Amino acid sequence: MFSAEFTDLVEGLPASMDALMSMRPVTLDTLPPRRDMPKSGIYMWTEAGEHIYVGRSRRIRERLLEHARESSGHNQASFAFLLARKATGRVAASYSTTGSRDELLLDADFMMAFSEAKARLRRMELRFVEEAHPIRQCLLEVYVAVTLKARYNDFDSH
Repeated sequence: MFSAEFTDLVEGLPASMDALMSMRPVTLDTLPPRRDMPKSGIYMWTEAGEHIYVGRSRRIRERLLEHARESSGHNQASFAFLLARKATGRVAASYSTTGSRDELLLDADFMMAFSEAKARLRRMELRFVEEAHPIRQCLLEVYVAVTLKARYNDFDSH
């Protein structure tokens, strides 16, 4: 049994997803100016026609640029960092010094994979849709990622 409040939050998710999917894709090089983009909402990375990752932000344009900027560190370019982990087979998060993010950043092979992952993101297609309400934004991220089977969204806690 859903509460009326929860029902109100999820009712508009399919329409928001339709708006996302009907958007003509852009790349980081063709992002509209800030004034023509939603400030807050969800975004989706697409590669070779496959929707691979859905994220959310209160500052979409800046967040997208952070993900792929050459100078972005592991905290700003978290999706690229995940792609680099997958590419190098170093996927397990570590809470000790061995295998930690700091240790990975000292590894030349990992840093090459991280740099290549950011370049890969710069070539991908992007879509985004506005959603200012923080709870609806969270639900929309999950709804879109699950519906499209975005393979890099696992929603695992760390």
